[in-house]
Amino acid sequence: MKAFVAVVLFVLSSVAAGQDVPLFTSDFPPEEFGQRRARIYEAIGPNALAVLQGAPSPQGYVRFRQYNEFYYVCGVEVPHAYILLDGSRKQATVYLPHRNERRERSEGKLLSAEDVELVQKLTGIEGVAASDLLAEHLANAGRSMNIKTLYTPFQPGEGFAMSRDLALRYNADIVSDPFDSRISREGRFIALLKERFPMFDVKDLSPVLDDLRMIKSPREIELIRKATRLGGLALIEGMRSTAPGIMEYELDAMAKYIYYRNGAQGEAYYSLIASGPNSLIGHYNAGKRMMKDGDMLLFDFAPDAGYYMSDVTRVWPVNGKFSPSQRELYSFYLACYKAILKAIRSGVTAQAIKQEVAAEMEKILARTKFSKSLYQEAAGRFVTNYKSGATSAYATLGHWTGMATHDVGFNTGPLKPGMVFTIEPSLVVREENINIRLEDLIIITQNGKEVASEFIPMEIEEIEKLMKEEGMLQRYPADATKDQ
Repeated sequence: MKAFVAVVLFVLSSVAAGQDVPLFTSDFPPEEFGQRRARIYEAIGPNALAVLQGAPSPQGYVRFRQYNEFYYVCGVEVPHAYILLDGSRKQATVYLPHRNERRERSEGKLLSAEDVELVQKLTGIEGVAASDLLAEHLANAGRSMNIKTLYTPFQPGEGFAMSRDLALRYNADIVSDPFDSRISREGRFIALLKERFPMFDVKDLSPVLDDLRMIKSPREIELIRKATRLGGLALIEGMRSTAPGIMEYELDAMAKYIYYRNGAQGEAYYSLIASGPNSLIGHYNAGKRMMKDGDMLLFDFAPDAGYYMSDVTRVWPVNGKFSPSQRELYSFYLACYKAILKAIRSGVTAQAIKQEVAAEMEKILARTKFSKSLYQEAAGRFVTNYKSGATSAYATLGHWTGMATHDVGFNTGPLKPGMVFTIEPSLVVREENINIRLEDLIIITQNGKEVASEFIPMEIEEIEKLMKEEGMLQRYPADATKDQ
């Protein structure tokens, strides 16, 4: 009988409603999601519940993407889903909307409240119920003398191309608009929980989730490697395709082709493809400028591969050849950058690493001769700023990367295996529209580190050699009518 049920579930999950699309992720087994929930149970204790709200239906003809936090806990990709974690029983219940057969015929099957056995089989979650039963279940739990606390994330959900810093800015912009001023979605949810279930002390689950997400599992790291590989391939093709007269948006299109052609589900963030003066704008993303001979190009872009991101950057001359002044500045920067990469290792704090690197940078600066006082001053500021950052007890080497490009988590202790971050120091000469900024993806391992993006050329000779090759944009030129 069990074998028969398994066959039925397999058929339903693979060809439900006439479609051959998996209804649950193959990137992680149910057991890994279960291990994450087990750590949450341990964190909240036996006298508490935790509830997470999934992402809503997207606006417009846009593919649904689950919130990072919700996906991390259960892997369910259904709009308007909820999950309740019971710390006393150490069991979870996922709440799903009822089946909408008309929508299924139009867009394909989604898991629904009517798919109890299928959802349990695919996800390993113990309970499945309709979304309209969540309030009743919370009310029932509120009658218990033991359950006193209800946890939920206070931080905003991270959706498509979203990091927490941008999510908080989004909320702030709405609050600042006198003709809008809506409460945030998570704020509304928290307020409703407090209003409808006053017997609970509602507390923030975000710190628990942030701590868990900081250390990546082997499967998470594999997805980050994939995102890094695709981001690197786009940078390499970008070097081949760059030439005077190319529009910034053409490189954006080329990179997206590489991402989606290789199975990415989206972009980790909007492309920062900035030529000439645009490179001085930290998050320039308009992509509307034509690249000119003599420009330097900053290319910062990476994909979302199965809910995991990367963040990689390279800089190169638009005409394919570093000028003497560009070579001079880039060579100095590269020597300093390599010193950072070399010093990073497991078991050492970011502050200690930065202090070690700052001393090495001062030596590099002392032995470097610059052709212009302008360059000498810029290099001096670069080293001074890095050294200043090394004095802080809260020093960081860059930013965490994982389910978000600017991933969550806070740590001032020694680097630990499973931590993933990027470094991206910037050397700026505003007077000549130069911003040299490289960025690599670093995975801390038991024995030190892995630079997952090290295959992307950064040496001057490698870049110039690559730029002599024919690029995708030259093989497939834009529509000849574009300028008419």
